[in-house]
Amino acid sequence: MSLASGYESADESPGLLLWQVTNRWQAAQRAALKPFDLTHVQFVLLATLTYLQDAGPVTQKTLADLAATDPMMTSQVLRTLESRNLVHRPAHPTDRRARAVAVTGAGRDLANRAVVAVEACDAAFFAGLGDGLPVFTAGLLALRRAAS
Repeated sequence: MSLASGYESADESPGLLLWQVTNRWQAAQRAALKPFDLTHVQFVLLATLTYLQDAGPVTQKTLADLAATDPMMTSQVLRTLESRNLVHRPAHPTDRRARAVAVTGAGRDLANRAVVAVEACDAAFFAGLGDGLPVFTAGLLALRRAAS
């Protein structure tokens, strides 16, 4: 029995290609982050929180929204980061019912060291696109907007 696909070749399927490339990119990122003892999602949340920190108190919901992570997973990952003293949850300054999420000095230092490795990994991984990288990035932005 053959697969009832609309494509003559798997190489014509944008979804399959995206899956394959994403898996390879994630493997490269895991290797880049291993020396920092961070998973990719831990890095994303820590880096996003470090980026947001200067704008004032950050709620877990704001962090999850900007990082595009599942709220429950965000909570679990933040607990792990908190157990490593990379983030903490101070009282929210304007909402007595809420807690803010804040990066510690150690967390900020780790995020800033790790982002260098992550960006170097990206540069090497996407180098094959050459001058096509801006078009590829624009395509990803268009897909992100369409999926929102």
